[in-house]
Amino acid sequence: MKTRCTTLVVFLASASLLTGCGLLPGGDDREEITLWLMKGSATAGFVERFTKEFEKEHPSLSLKVEVQEWTGITGKVDEALKSDDHDTAPDVIEVGNTQVAQYVDGGGLVDLTLESMRDLGMDDWVPGLADPGRFGGSQYGIPWYAANRVVIYNKDVFAEAGVSEPPKTRAQWLADTEKINESGRQGIYLAGQDWYTLSGFIWDEGGDLAKESGNIWEGALDTPAALRGMDFYRRLQELGKGPKDADEENPPQAEVFAKGDVGQIITVPGTAQTIVEENPALKGKLGFFPVPGKTAAKPGAVFTGGSDLVVREKTDNRAGAVELIKALAGEKWQIDLAKTMNYVPNKTTLADAVSADEGSAAMAEGAAHGRATPNSPRWAAVEGDNPIKAYMTEVLTGTDPETAAKAASKRITKTLDLRTR
Repeated sequence: MKTRCTTLVVFLASASLLTGCGLLPGGDDREEITLWLMKGSATAGFVERFTKEFEKEHPSLSLKVEVQEWTGITGKVDEALKSDDHDTAPDVIEVGNTQVAQYVDGGGLVDLTLESMRDLGMDDWVPGLADPGRFGGSQYGIPWYAANRVVIYNKDVFAEAGVSEPPKTRAQWLADTEKINESGRQGIYLAGQDWYTLSGFIWDEGGDLAKESGNIWEGALDTPAALRGMDFYRRLQELGKGPKDADEENPPQAEVFAKGDVGQIITVPGTAQTIVEENPALKGKLGFFPVPGKTAAKPGAVFTGGSDLVVREKTDNRAGAVELIKALAGEKWQIDLAKTMNYVPNKTTLADAVSADEGSAAMAEGAAHGRATPNSPRWAAVEGDNPIKAYMTEVLTGTDPETAAKAASKRITKTLDLRTR
């Protein structure tokens, strides 16, 4: 069992010492809980506020927070899950929501199903965080925060085209984008290989990227539903000048939009800050709306990114680790984190907490209908050599969609086959 003097060390950029021995109750017998957070997930101020209150409310525990880089994190977490060194290994780890399955498959995570049902209000969780945290019927990942795509639009460009309010349906979205083109501006900038955006359109049609049956995963881009999603993507993408053979980072779509001639892009709300930095004249001229759905009754499905919290099976203080997760995932600190970082809280019932910020409000509205990538431990390998991107380019450049989809689905099936590892 780890014990130490009551010293709080938060390993941020400066690795600064925030509090000293004897400043908090509990004497020298506090048990240390180590939390790994990813770089950029929370500010130093949030970590300091949380730690002080957590230690105050849990006099027998002290908290050490270590910030990790995303680069190379998979291997580092794998090593930590196997480690028997309680002095250096973490007890609680922040992981990407789509990474949980691979860590469960490798072994080393605590099953938190009971705590999820009894203490954590799992029925209200944002689905795009909750679902990928579940594996084999058990809950291993506890939703921490979410972020997803919205539409950022140039209010001046919309007004010049006579578009008075954001569209709420796909059909209206296409019509409004065409009106912007007719006004002489570029209606939308959508790169040809923005496969996260495509995923939402496929989910809206009732399709998926891959399906599991009897522990066997198969690519599903060639289903009628998935093909309808791709067809809508094609129609929308053709209304702009985005490259058909590149993703949204080549060139960075924020830079293209910042030139002021584009009506809209699909991205996370935080991109607005980058846009204004590139072109300060756009300050106050940017608006946000959820990706439209097939009907006005609800927005479109979106890929939900974000993080889950997991407990290392070899922790020597499971009870303390669970208390830490309960605090981080609880209402008070969820609201604090969401407001601090412009995130979506982990529960749909907390969406009102970010309603004052237009971008966050649009994001929260979409998150209620969010999804995650297929929950296979091999999905990361699909993304590593992504056949979906190549498939999209083929369709956008004239290849028969069904033929291209069948080929891409076969590649996905082969990659997801656990027998090939």
